[in-house]
Amino acid sequence: MSRSPIQCSVDLTVTGRNLGTLRVPHSVHRSAYGHIPLPIASFVGQKPGPAVLLMAGNHGDEYEGQVILSDLIRTLNPDDICGRLTLLPMANFPAAEAGLRTSPLDSGNLNRSFPGRALGAPTEMIAYYIEHHLIAGMDMVIDLHSGGSSLYCVPFAMTSWVEGNDRNVMRQKVLDALGLPFVLRHGPEADGWYSSSASWRAGAAGFTLELGGGGTGDPVIRQGAQTRILRALAAVGSYTGPIVGDVLAPAYRDFQGEDYVFAQEPGLYEPLVRAGEEIKAGQKVAHIHFPETPGKAPLDVHFDQAGVAMAHRVPARVIRGDCLFHIALNPS
Repeated sequence: MSRSPIQCSVDLTVTGRNLGTLRVPHSVHRSAYGHIPLPIASFVGQKPGPAVLLMAGNHGDEYEGQVILSDLIRTLNPDDICGRLTLLPMANFPAAEAGLRTSPLDSGNLNRSFPGRALGAPTEMIAYYIEHHLIAGMDMVIDLHSGGSSLYCVPFAMTSWVEGNDRNVMRQKVLDALGLPFVLRHGPEADGWYSSSASWRAGAAGFTLELGGGGTGDPVIRQGAQTRILRALAAVGSYTGPIVGDVLAPAYRDFQGEDYVFAQEPGLYEPLVRAGEEIKAGQKVAHIHFPETPGKAPLDVHFDQAGVAMAHRVPARVIRGDCLFHIALNPS
């Protein structure tokens, strides 16, 4: 393993609450010896327990998770923590500061950059540090996402699942505690470039939560998700404190396959299906209109399989290749 030049301003292993930054070296014209400050916090309890990482801001225009972790950093009591809980609310800080999916410094998409490079571009350096210095040694990792500026997601959870894996008991406890309406289980990710891939390589139980989006912050989704996360922490023995605004865990629907619908022509997209709605095989799911070509009929967009829309696109203007829907497939 290469040595990372990123330094943490605080000892994350000291008992109690620890607040600081990860300092990513960034030498530019305006600041020869400057750094990018990634906010980080840890809560270390006096009693033994699991090592857990909560992260958000992997994509900078996904706001729900950033607010949730910021609130937890302010309100959690270290006396209620067993083991060690680390929170990284703005993982790709340059992107989060700019409100963009990708970093304005290097166009890097953090969730397409793992395992990263110790001495690479800023996004690669951040990915390398997260995988090799934060995720390494963790028992559980929860990465909070949403649809960002271009998509709106019905709240759902994703996790890697292989029968017989050592972490499956923990994974199932967390899925049950989260109580989200939909769960998408996918295969192992040993060679993947996502944070969930990094969790798999580290032997941690990794989860990705998709929570709303559309470039907004939904207080109902945020408050419900915050309660669900505390329930998940309690389920694995990380948290023993109060849980305000408890939510009932529904009988969630389990999926193991997914697909996407993409725009085939540029124009104005009109969705006929929204996130969370059922889709029948062959159903018409959208129109694409062509106002720049008077008299041209709209293009009907169909999907040839049955499932549930996990996300739908928000902006109407599309070009070829834009994602219109993310769909969890019904078992065949």
